[in-house]
Amino acid sequence: MMLDRMLNGLPLKAQNQIYSTFDNLGVLASVGNLKVAASMAPSAVRGLVLGRARSGDAVPMVSGHAAHFDLTYKGDFPEMYELYRRAVANQWNGDRDLDWSTSVDPEDPDKPVMPLDYPPFEGLAAKGIRLNQKEKLRFAADMASWTLSQFMHGEQGALYAAAQVTESVQWLDGKLYGATQVMDEGRHLEVFLRYLDTKLQKVYAVNDNLFVILDDLLTDSRWDVKFLGMQIMVEGLALGAFGTMYNFTREPLLKQLLRYVIQDEARHVHYGVLALKAHISQELSEAERREREDWAYEVALLMRNRFLSHELYYEWFEHKLSLKDWDEVVMNAPSMAAFRHLMFLRLIPNLEYIGLMSDRIKAHYDKSGLTSFLGGKNATQLSGEDLIRDIAAYKAPQ
Repeated sequence: MMLDRMLNGLPLKAQNQIYSTFDNLGVLASVGNLKVAASMAPSAVRGLVLGRARSGDAVPMVSGHAAHFDLTYKGDFPEMYELYRRAVANQWNGDRDLDWSTSVDPEDPDKPVMPLDYPPFEGLAAKGIRLNQKEKLRFAADMASWTLSQFMHGEQGALYAAAQVTESVQWLDGKLYGATQVMDEGRHLEVFLRYLDTKLQKVYAVNDNLFVILDDLLTDSRWDVKFLGMQIMVEGLALGAFGTMYNFTREPLLKQLLRYVIQDEARHVHYGVLALKAHISQELSEAERREREDWAYEVALLMRNRFLSHELYYEWFEHKLSLKDWDEVVMNAPSMAAFRHLMFLRLIPNLEYIGLMSDRIKAHYDKSGLTSFLGGKNATQLSGEDLIRDIAAYKAPQ
């Protein structure tokens, strides 16, 4: 309420500057665990304050993790080796297995990349912004480009994280599986880049909030935090985002591309829960486990609340609508509700399975309305086809 009074009557540009400042400070101040706050603060400053993701052609990220060179070469993790064999058997080729001759027009109303029931047009209309049919088609095309651009940026981060994890993981069977994930992530980066470049012909910069998460986990020296950040949190985010896009799109090439990627992601999350369950319960002190529990909660909130496509706002509505009103419109959009549902449907059971859902932290998830997902199937109980089926079965609440 105080912020609303402060913003009242100011020009839109001033409103947006003040709102963004308070919003970014809220990220830094929301962490109750001081160790977690200290670990996340440098990435938050680089991403949200300095805007490093928008400041040039590349961002150096320094990581001090140790590579674990195995001298025994013993197979000591049968479940992980079986996952490796499955990954080898299910490798696909983006050039051979996808029909790139498919004609794609992002503004085609008959085979839309992003149908008109995805963007938040009703919410915008309630704020006084009404687009004509041509504008709606163009905006939906831009939203598709923005969404797929974030997929591509996330896959680049996943490629580096998978390589780091393969170096640092302590099981030989884990290194073998990790090598297949490096290949998977490279292939995902390739196909999303190719789709954006040849079909949509428009790429957006990496979202600041996604950059914060990727920067934080790539620069952390602890192998298990890299696992937790990438295999559980970011892959959970990816499954929610990919699943939402898979459900909405009517463009056949993208539909098949996403199907392949989702099946790979199912193995990636499975890998993460296998590696972390015993480690968290047997190797960590209570203080270390609590720190990782708090870190996962903060990242979960960051993923839920802050992927609000501000880049689209500044391109389309900066002089017509306040950033605060835009955030409200996006957060209440049915497509965003679908994204949150599909993301937490998989994320919460995995956190519960690996031991990061104590009664203490569960109370925080309950306040955030996320405990309804407890008790669901974790990644060890779901195949890629199971995930596709669950995604396709999702029905938005009426």
